[in-house]
Amino acid sequence: MMNRLLLALFFLWAILASALGVRIGVVTDVHYADKPSTAKRDYRASLAKLETAVAAFNEAKPDFIVELGDFIDAAPTAEGEAGHARTINAVFAQFNGPRHHVIGNHDVEALTKAQFLEVCGAKQAHYSFDCDGFHFVVLDACYTADGTPYGAKKIKWTDTEIPPAERDWLAANLKATDKKTVCFVHQRLDVAKKTATAIKNAEEIRRMLEQSGNVLAVLQGHAHTNEVRQINGIHYVTLHAMTETPGAYTLLEVQPDGTLVLSGFRSHLDRRLAPPKAQ
Repeated sequence: MMNRLLLALFFLWAILASALGVRIGVVTDVHYADKPSTAKRDYRASLAKLETAVAAFNEAKPDFIVELGDFIDAAPTAEGEAGHARTINAVFAQFNGPRHHVIGNHDVEALTKAQFLEVCGAKQAHYSFDCDGFHFVVLDACYTADGTPYGAKKIKWTDTEIPPAERDWLAANLKATDKKTVCFVHQRLDVAKKTATAIKNAEEIRRMLEQSGNVLAVLQGHAHTNEVRQINGIHYVTLHAMTETPGAYTLLEVQPDGTLVLSGFRSHLDRRLAPPKAQ
């Protein structure tokens, strides 16, 4: 009798959990480095800031957490950058659940992408996954216009594109799912290509997202500002840099109907974004 009751309670919990949608912890532009601070960036302080955010995530128990790039700041050598990545990733790894990394330009100034991913325990620079009935896409825009990947001192941070092979992958990936989708990327997809922080082929990428009919939102960093825009039915949410705030982080709830609820802490924004088709 007790086993049946426990089983019934478990299934009730599963149904209620599913009805709540997906909850995600988000940070961006941590810029950890063991080097002196500047007027705006206290690189070493990011360690304690991230510890506070991860502790809050463990209390809130989101389904997963994601950092939107520039996890570390530059060092003169690959060994130095690897040391920064190991130190800050040890804090990120204190989260009791799945963790995801988006590659930012500062993550691969001296390191190659493969080296950064290996240190962080990640496998790929762009990929997708499903969680509780939703689809999530991680994009990598750390390529120059000629297709050269950032890394090993081959970088011009204002020259950023999503290259042909990744675009082909993205088109096929979006076509293969009918689930509501959220994308994560470092550089911005919602501004004109002449803007320094923009992905230069952003207009093409936006069209691909729009044509899928399933993309709810894109979360991005890089610009060190809080902004929300809606373009052709998709929300573009840019979040403020942790390094330039008291330690900003966000809990994002993606509700079953596609509503997005952003609960911001330490200068991240609070916002409720209705499903695009309902607007």
